[in-house]
Amino acid sequence: MFAIFKTALRAIRRNILRSFLTMLGIIVGISAVIVGVSMGAGAKAEVDKQIASMGNNLLIIFSGNMSRGGVRGGFGMSPTLTDRDYETLRREVQGLAGISPEVRTSAQVAAGNQNTQVSIWGVSADYADIRSWKFQSGDNFTELDVQAANKVCLLGKTTATALFGEGIDPVGQIVRIKNVPFTVVGWLAAKGANAFGSDQDDCILMPYTSAMKRLSGDTKFRAFNVQFASAEVLTEVTNQIAAILRQNHQITPDREDDFSIRSQQEMSDFANASNRIMTLLIGAFAGISLVVGGIGIMNIMLVSVTERTREIGIRLAVGARARDVLRQFLTEAVLLSVVGGALGIGTGYWLAPLLTKFAGFPTLISNSSVILAFSVSAIIGVVFGFFPALKAANLDPIEALRYE
Repeated sequence: MFAIFKTALRAIRRNILRSFLTMLGIIVGISAVIVGVSMGAGAKAEVDKQIASMGNNLLIIFSGNMSRGGVRGGFGMSPTLTDRDYETLRREVQGLAGISPEVRTSAQVAAGNQNTQVSIWGVSADYADIRSWKFQSGDNFTELDVQAANKVCLLGKTTATALFGEGIDPVGQIVRIKNVPFTVVGWLAAKGANAFGSDQDDCILMPYTSAMKRLSGDTKFRAFNVQFASAEVLTEVTNQIAAILRQNHQITPDREDDFSIRSQQEMSDFANASNRIMTLLIGAFAGISLVVGGIGIMNIMLVSVTERTREIGIRLAVGARARDVLRQFLTEAVLLSVVGGALGIGTGYWLAPLLTKFAGFPTLISNSSVILAFSVSAIIGVVFGFFPALKAANLDPIEALRYE
């Protein structure tokens, strides 16, 4: 076996440039597999990280149904959740660890001679705990602030930097929102972008009562953020919430819900859908490149059989068996493919970090993708090298010796 491998290596080295050009399709295809899989894995890891940053054991109840009457709408487009719903859920649902309503608006916010356009989130005192939001300084507003609709708020890191400068503690400062003065009682730690690319730190959180009465004028909520006690009670909590809301909204059995309940896993699957499509597209292009590379190997091996016809005839004449010739040419094809695969893996390892560095796209190279790529390259060598090897093995020794 070693002799066959040595002979195959010598045949490949006989024409380095031709061998490299033959392997080029395999190199491109395998590197595309490595980069494509690493992009998909990196994007999924990033989305999972961002979804996890939303909090633990989280359910979000959105106003409106995503597909009412056959028309697909957006989250919160039709406000249907009320203060009565909030109080009923908080009082009656078993297994809840926390619940917060959510209203959103945006406004120009000023502090001193600085101003910026900011998203305003009206929430309950439970919201920071539900979303696992830590404080860089200061503290959360209280339930009394919610009940009294006090003019207090929490600043996200991006908003605080825009209004007061990098690293300056805003706690105790006054910000004006629609000419209403709010006292900053807490400075939120940075969270970064969410799963849909929005900056979670460019926001102001305040009691939902303050946001509704003093800023937005809303009477209904965009969503409820619900934290359940443990994963075991997810189904039970979801069923309880659905039953209570249907009863409160007087929805008969023949009518669709006017709300949507989404778990973190569902939100993760939704956010990852585009990543899966992208990975499949890259995989399709990589597959085409690998097929082209395999055809290239088949073509060059057929040329090699033609060029070495007399050599094959001499081997058969001195006692070599047909299976020895088959094994020889098949080894050469597999070696071409495997070396191309190894170079492709190296190229993929080199390209993936460059993609992260210059394009900002997260990549994560896994051992499974490397094993898959290497296995595919070996299989291509066997599949596309078998026909030329079989042709060489079936040559008539006498006709081969006569070949000029």
